[in-house]
Amino acid sequence: MRRFDHFLAIDWSGAAGERHRGIALALAHAEGGPPVPVEPPHPRGWSRGEVLALLLDLPDGTLVGMDLGISLPHADCGAFFPGWEASPACARELWALIDSLAADDDHLAASSFVDHHEIAPFFRRHGGREGARFRAGPIAQGAAPGRGRLRVTEHAQAAMGLKPYSNFNLVGAAQVGKSSLTGMRLLHRLAGRLPVWPIDPLPPRGSVVCEIYTSLAAIEAGRSAARAKMRSFEELNAALGALGSPPVPGEGPLDDHSCDAALTAAWLRAVHREDARWNPRALTPAIAATEGWTFGAF
Repeated sequence: MRRFDHFLAIDWSGAAGERHRGIALALAHAEGGPPVPVEPPHPRGWSRGEVLALLLDLPDGTLVGMDLGISLPHADCGAFFPGWEASPACARELWALIDSLAADDDHLAASSFVDHHEIAPFFRRHGGREGARFRAGPIAQGAAPGRGRLRVTEHAQAAMGLKPYSNFNLVGAAQVGKSSLTGMRLLHRLAGRLPVWPIDPLPPRGSVVCEIYTSLAAIEAGRSAARAKMRSFEELNAALGALGSPPVPGEGPLDDHSCDAALTAAWLRAVHREDARWNPRALTPAIAATEGWTFGAF
């Protein structure tokens, strides 16, 4: 399995507005050392456009992990939006559709996409607006029905003890839909200049983007699913130590977004050469092209 030189973890945000303290970036280097925060160019935090610009100017040989869903469920119903003749055939077509329908939404938001009359019934939105198609399709074993449709990789996550939510869910603290949809607009704008695994095959050289789930990194660093979030240097450094990483300097409180990014950058460095991470059992060419996968989910 190929070796990367740099590991960039991005804790993403789908919140409204231009700048987001919920976006955090951390970089780890193959030669070792603690993960280092990548400071935003503005005191109020990163904009999504600034993250896009950074990704288009990466050091060669960087593995980028983004904490978002890179696609929507497809395998459960044979379509992203079953019953709609214009439903996209693959993830890249989905990204293009989102970016097109949300073209007038500032800051890579995706509200106009969700408001489309053929698409809205598949989403759960604020104000008690649960679309009639939100619960269509099977759910992961042991998952609550209210979680909505899941991708195959999210079934794998549930089997590992995690609690995935549907990317069609836009409501609640655990929702991932907003960050996923805004992230898909960003991925579309990479315009093929940066491969996105497994929608694109893993190239023999160069940089690659993959989907991550920061709670998976936390569990593999010795934390439980219920305690995946860390909010202090002490918690972060204990988890880093479990991955064989040196500690980051500091003590006392630290926001959970920075903790997630730092730990996941170190985790990517620790596990990226494991062949099984790139070859999960349930990942087929059809699922790779439509739903993608979460790196590290078996």
